[in-house]
Amino acid sequence: WASGSLAARLPRRLPPWQRAGGAAGYAVGLRVGGKDPPGMAVRKGRPNGRPMREPGTPRTEKMEVDQDWTSVYPAAAAFKPASVPLPIRMGYPVKRGVPPVKEGNLELIKIPNFLHLTPVAIRKHCAALKDFCTEWPAALDTDEKCMQHFPIEIETADYVAAGPSVRNPKARVVTLRVKLSSLNLDDHAKKKFIKLVGERYCKSTDTLTITTDRCPLRRQNYDYGAYLLTVLFHESWKTEPWEKEKTEADMEEYIWENSASEKNALDTLLRIRAVETTEETSREALLASDIIQDYKKAMVVLKNEGETQENLLEYKESVKRLLNLNAL
Repeated sequence: WASGSLAARLPRRLPPWQRAGGAAGYAVGLRVGGKDPPGMAVRKGRPNGRPMREPGTPRTEKMEVDQDWTSVYPAAAAFKPASVPLPIRMGYPVKRGVPPVKEGNLELIKIPNFLHLTPVAIRKHCAALKDFCTEWPAALDTDEKCMQHFPIEIETADYVAAGPSVRNPKARVVTLRVKLSSLNLDDHAKKKFIKLVGERYCKSTDTLTITTDRCPLRRQNYDYGAYLLTVLFHESWKTEPWEKEKTEADMEEYIWENSASEKNALDTLLRIRAVETTEETSREALLASDIIQDYKKAMVVLKNEGETQENLLEYKESVKRLLNLNAL
């Protein structure tokens, strides 16, 4: 009895759809059979009761012919169909029709655009940056002078693609090129430098190419390439104790001076001259003669460039002149 009287005195708890409040909640709660009850306030427009505004005139229809485009797209932004006065279409053509128009086209919004980088905008940017730039040096009027004063060439690449990210992993690669003739290297340092870099040196163009891509950022790869060039330069100038023990077979290239070929050619020529004439001839005079110089040139080319038909023919003719066999 007590519990029953207490339940009768407590207020009745309404279900959630009746506690929503407002005309919409009241209407839903009392709707019976799909008809509105009498006296219900009905509002037209959005579900929240706010009236809908009529769409305004697009900006493209109000633009002048000489519209300043840099004020429309002053910076990088997504595609805005109401601001671009071009009949652009993009997307998959449905039922063999034409691609969708620009209004409400998500494909045009997803991809990056260059509407902010028109020629007029680029000229304005350059004019604004001109005050912060210095004039080009008048002395650097040719490419040869530029290579002389700035021998290191850095090459990078930027990629533009339609995707979720504007970054490309291949953009981190940095290529460094420099001519060995522009570096301050003596004969020993140059040969050791070439030995250290291996296939990165091109002998025909005298160019060293270092490509770095192990670091995640371009700036890091640039610093790493400069570090490698600095280390190679200083290491090539070092002379280790074991380098003094190198023999003729260990040389990177054939050297005529103090070689066995030079000694044998001089001894052979001295014996021939001793039989033909009684006048004494010094070794320096024989080394400076045309016969020895031709033999030296043919021998160096044959040893360094390998045995080819042209090199072997040149070596044969030099040996015949050295031994005086042309008259036979």
